[in-house]
Amino acid sequence: MFHKEGGKIILISTSLTVFIFLFSHKFLSDMIWLEKGIQVVTLIFLVLVLQFFRNPKRTVAINNNHIIAPVDGKVVVIEEVFEEEYFKDKRMQVSIFMSPLNVHVTRYAANGKITFSKYHPGKYLVAWHPKASTENERTTVVIKTAEFGEILYRQIAGALARRIVNYAEEGMQVVQGEDAGFIKFGSRVDLFLPLGTKINVNLNDTAVGGKTIVASK
Repeated sequence: MFHKEGGKIILISTSLTVFIFLFSHKFLSDMIWLEKGIQVVTLIFLVLVLQFFRNPKRTVAINNNHIIAPVDGKVVVIEEVFEEEYFKDKRMQVSIFMSPLNVHVTRYAANGKITFSKYHPGKYLVAWHPKASTENERTTVVIKTAEFGEILYRQIAGALARRIVNYAEEGMQVVQGEDAGFIKFGSRVDLFLPLGTKINVNLNDTAVGGKTIVASK
């Protein structure tokens, strides 16, 4: 199953692959090594595109006492920081880095109501850069939850990413694990949680979006 945000790119890539296969067969059939080489490279490119936009179905065990991973990737930051955009106080930050090979669907980390959603244009520093959270293209979304109060997640574009898709709108009631958006190519998501929240992951852990319990009461 593929994410709807990849529909246009998948269609173009598939059409281009078919064209290249037909073109190379018609005009390069007397140079079989070149024909097959071009076809193999084109096929690999198509497979990478399909892999990037895959959207595996996952059964989410909804639990108001859990904050789940919003994305697939590697836990690269767990630290107390000052969140300056919305809370303007100290929060516990947990960041998950996504390589181009990870699933790039963003999922809601908790049940609740969207109280803030804002897009910021910006730079395209590598996603693990310390200033990526405040200087890169990004969206900031706040969910008001029953058990944790307000939590914030931030979709951050990386050096390759050039478009963030965010479905969260202020006033929406959202369900834990449901589709919250998509980030095209390498990127990162930061979670900002209340101090004292029990963190259930460690640095360098592999998180699975909709499955891994990042924090709990």
